[in-house]
Amino acid sequence: QVQLVESGGGLVQAGGSLRLSCAASGSVFSVNVMGWYRQAPGKQRELVADITRGGSTNYADFAKDRFTISRDNAKNTVYLQMNSLKPEETAVYYCNAQRMLGESWGQGTQVTVSS
Repeated sequence: QVQLVESGGGLVQAGGSLRLSCAASGSVFSVNVMGWYRQAPGKQRELVADITRGGSTNYADFAKDRFTISRDNAKNTVYLQMNSLKPEETAVYYCNAQRMLGESWGQGTQVTVSS
């Protein structure tokens, strides 16, 4: 089992920045890909970005120019730097960890972008 704890969400004005963190514990040695997803009210959960243990990254189109995902394997932590945030990006942001035996989700952190 892998436990994930997100932090760093909050209220920010449009155009502002936030940095999310996700700390993993438990069977972290088995985790390959870690990522961030988001779910806005009334919408499906969608991928924001993910990163492999080796550092290869994958971004949703909307995130490519403004968001940066990074990973510190020594600290078992993944980060998401979000810049130029828009009101429509208000959502709960979830951390995800994938391993051969399944995946784990964090409890989510609320990001609210005011106009």
